[in-house]
Amino acid sequence: MMRLQGKSALITGAARGIGRGFAEAYAREGASVAIADINLEAARATASEIGEAAYPVHMDVTRQESIDAAIETVVATAGKLDILINNAALFDAAETVDITRESYEKLYAVNVAGTLFTMQAAARQMIRQGHGGKIINMASQAGRRGESLVLVYCSTKAAVISMTQSAGLNLIKHGINVNAIAPGVVDGEHWVHVDSMFAKLEGKKPGQKKAEVEAGVPAGRFARPDDLTGMAVFLASSESDYILSQTYNVDGGQWMS
Repeated sequence: MMRLQGKSALITGAARGIGRGFAEAYAREGASVAIADINLEAARATASEIGEAAYPVHMDVTRQESIDAAIETVVATAGKLDILINNAALFDAAETVDITRESYEKLYAVNVAGTLFTMQAAARQMIRQGHGGKIINMASQAGRRGESLVLVYCSTKAAVISMTQSAGLNLIKHGINVNAIAPGVVDGEHWVHVDSMFAKLEGKKPGQKKAEVEAGVPAGRFARPDDLTGMAVFLASSESDYILSQTYNVDGGQWMS
């Protein structure tokens, strides 16, 4: 039995990486999936590869009109919105004394404001529909603790954990469950970018930081996007109806809480 049969999902930043993995899993479980991304061409390609269950939606989470238009497209296409995954995010690293306002404002616009106002727009739609829904925010182990060179990103993900707690307490009266997933280190294009940043900041050779981080994962390896999909399906399904305001670590044992 497919656990999300007949459900309508919107996933931000879904054209590649973790978001794409979620979309593929949701399609397998019977949901229709909006592949929402700022890169519409990439979203179209991903939707085409996933198949009939997926369709592309252009979405810039830093613009309210784009958020609202994406929700309207989902409702027009699928008739409703049952599930949201707030996956779109940006990363940056710098010495504390070198952090720029531009970097701070860019990360907070996507990771915090983008998550908040997309969650708000989805919740409003779910309330109008009157049959509840599931909202899943993407946090990070970086939101559980500080990291020397990652002050801004860590603080944005701590904010996501806090927003998940408050929104979950507030929205459950409408039958909307809000929870979050905190991945550890996930292999892919993102970590190529991260590794190059640390190579520059710490004077390491390309690939050295990635190898050091991987060696520190108790499970012995980086996560793959499909390591996260089980939790994403569970939190979107009826099996999680009595769970709210929680952030689940899916990180190979890197953080215990």
